[in-house]
Amino acid sequence: MSEPIRPSTVLSGIRTPFTVVTEDGQSLIGEIAEPIERYTGAILCLHPLPTAGGMMDSHVYKKAANRLPEMAGIAVIRFNTRGTTSEAGTSSGTFDNGDSEAFDVDALVKYCLDTLQLENLWVVGWSFGTDLAIRHARDSRIKGLILLSPPLRTSQESDLEFWAHDGRPVVALVPEYDDYLKPDAARERFKVIPQISIIAVDGAKHLWVGEPAVYRVLSEITKIIAPHRLPLPTEII
Repeated sequence: MSEPIRPSTVLSGIRTPFTVVTEDGQSLIGEIAEPIERYTGAILCLHPLPTAGGMMDSHVYKKAANRLPEMAGIAVIRFNTRGTTSEAGTSSGTFDNGDSEAFDVDALVKYCLDTLQLENLWVVGWSFGTDLAIRHARDSRIKGLILLSPPLRTSQESDLEFWAHDGRPVVALVPEYDDYLKPDAARERFKVIPQISIIAVDGAKHLWVGEPAVYRVLSEITKIIAPHRLPLPTEII
């Protein structure tokens, strides 16, 4: 007998906590959720603004870790940036509005690629995390960026120009009712990046609240990394 997938649903996977030390000496706590079999790729999740409650357990990322390893074979790497607290603990250091967080992003990218040796790695940013991705996730081995609700709060024109010249894929999911950057404004702000794909999501809001919004986000991530695993299930059999 099947039952619907709910916000609390946790599917099978291998979940392992970790600590990574940055070049400037901060200890960052995180977790990797890996598929038991049929690996397809990985996402490194950069969370929303910690001063507004963002952390590695922000709900879309928590649900991604609970579902995508089993549903799509996607490994999900989450962590707390410096000074950020979640149920797993607190990363050392102090919030720096995305500047010193460059060390955090660099350390986690190297951990994913050099230590875990993950293949087909994409960086996913959400809100504040999109600015971290645009500004700091530039390792040439990253396959591309997936941006959820990008506010373009601290990213500069030069950061966008980097991605324009780089040529790797950049995909932005922009909610119809976003609090900071709605689809038309996003198209204008991002027009410097010729290869960007802006996906306007009807009815969605900045925080992607509700199962339909979460399902859309996880489906779009899967469409990029493991399209053969679509459609994602909505029930547990």
